[in-house]
Amino acid sequence: MKEYYHRRAAEYDEWWLGTGKWTDVVRPGWEEELAEVAARLAGLSPARTLDVACGTGFITQHLPGQITGLDQSEAMVEIARERLPKATFVVGDALDLPFEDGSFDRLFTSYFYCHLEEPERARFLAESRRVAAELVVMGSIARRDEPRAQWQERVLNDGTRWEVFKRVFDPAHLAAELAGEVLHAGTWFVVVQAGSP
Repeated sequence: MKEYYHRRAAEYDEWWLGTGKWTDVVRPGWEEELAEVAARLAGLSPARTLDVACGTGFITQHLPGQITGLDQSEAMVEIARERLPKATFVVGDALDLPFEDGSFDRLFTSYFYCHLEEPERARFLAESRRVAAELVVMGSIARRDEPRAQWQERVLNDGTRWEVFKRVFDPAHLAAELAGEVLHAGTWFVVVQAGSP
């Protein structure tokens, strides 16, 4: 998956923005809900925040406080640095975070937790709780009759094909899994907060 996201960096924001091959994909209410989630995240109390698998910084830019972004892809990190020159960005492994215990108040991640199989989920949760008291996870809402977990074929703009593991979430189940509470549950996105705010 590391190589897939590295190669996807230049086109990653197209998914968020509905551009490129996403232009003709019908997603009713996507832009409005994305703006709602961005406002909800921006309304969190400012904190020393680590954004794990920050990608291009598209969501990172809405997080309040002192921000450090981590991603395994140098290409993603380069774009994030341009987008957020005042933040700190690190290339590193999300399952072996290169930070001391308690280095952050909050660990945030969007569209990373959904790609983890067991035992990677348990390892990530242990690492997140080691470096921060609070965890905020953003992912996709499960659609009716949609498998909650599956391997999906992804095709990049260069025509390469990749198999990617993906989970989608029922808000209450994700909140129970993380021992947290639902901050947002809409048509497209779910955000769950666990631990001390």
